Amino acid sequence: MKRLVMVWIVCCVLGISPWARADRLLDIASIQGVRDNQLVGYGLVMGLDGTGDQTVQTPFTVQSLSDMLARMGVSLPAASLTTTMLKNVAAVMVTADLPAFAQPGQKLDVTVSSIGNAKSLTGGTLVMTPLKGADGNVYAMAQGNLIVGGVGASANGSKVQVNHLTVGRITEGATVERSVPDALTQGSDIRLELKQTDFATATRVVNAINQRFGMPLASAVDGRVIRVTAPMDANGRVDFLGVLQGMEVTPAAESARVIINARTGSVVMNQMVTLEPCAISHGNLTVTIKTTPDVSQPAPLSNGKTKTTATSEVSVQAEPGAVAYLKGGASLADVVHALNSVGATPQDLLSILQAMKSAGALHAELDVI
Repeated sequence: MKRLVMVWIVCCVLGISPWARADRLLDIASIQGVRDNQLVGYGLVMGLDGTGDQTVQTPFTVQSLSDMLARMGVSLPAASLTTTMLKNVAAVMVTADLPAFAQPGQKLDVTVSSIGNAKSLTGGTLVMTPLKGADGNVYAMAQGNLIVGGVGASANGSKVQVNHLTVGRITEGATVERSVPDALTQGSDIRLELKQTDFATATRVVNAINQRFGMPLASAVDGRVIRVTAPMDANGRVDFLGVLQGMEVTPAAESARVIINARTGSVVMNQMVTLEPCAISHGNLTVTIKTTPDVSQPAPLSNGKTKTTATSEVSVQAEPGAVAYLKGGASLADVVHALNSVGATPQDLLSILQAMKSAGALHAELDVI
């Protein structure tokens, strides 16, 4: 019992929660230079069942098809490519992520998205498309049959569609042709980058690394970057990084944040959010506009004209907003219980949280996305 009390006192002095959970260094930091690279390419999808691009609205599809046929030895003017021929072809953008240390011959998954007016990419085949990086070099080649996670049908003006039809995916549809230069083995130092800037967490990571290896190998550059001296040989560096990423470090307490999605009305808050006692009154204002058309017909054989007028009725209804008292909450459960007692809708809650933040009753950062 005395030992437990002593641990509690030491943790309080150091500003560490005794029940805090340690995270692996792999989960809170990344190694500089070890990352994915985005690839993009422009290509054509063939074999569509009359759901491809139309010539008039997408002239770039006609030009791309003409250029592709010319490279294959078929000389055909673009004007001769009619709308009927192009109903089975669609211009697309192809995107993929090139993982770190990818080598030539490895396979990548690609996403194919229509950029024209194609109705569906179902059943299409992507022809050979080079995928380029930000530097303009080709790093992979993509080709294969698309899998579209949707289905649709239409007839006589009626249409039924499930999910999206103009975006497909090809599993292992690209082959790596060029590897990205490895920056990990250059120099004697490596750099760890915390996923969130925090000076306290950076200090704890430095202390944990130096204590684990028994020598001052790590030093903090700033609140996010940590410089670590690593072995020079490739095998020793890989072993060192494996041990480094497996270390457990207790990060500092995160800042209180409330994430608000104004489009969907979603509100997410973390466990550090606290609430001061406050009073809230929130009412709804409803405006209704009703328009009734009035048609005046002329008498028979009067050579008159039909006149149409409209009568509008506007009504405003304001619902009374009762004043609700919210008790202060020191935990997330208390905050959720207090907000639920207001009985507001998710859209109303967005305005209430912003007003509480302005009044100083909500101790958290508001991020509107």
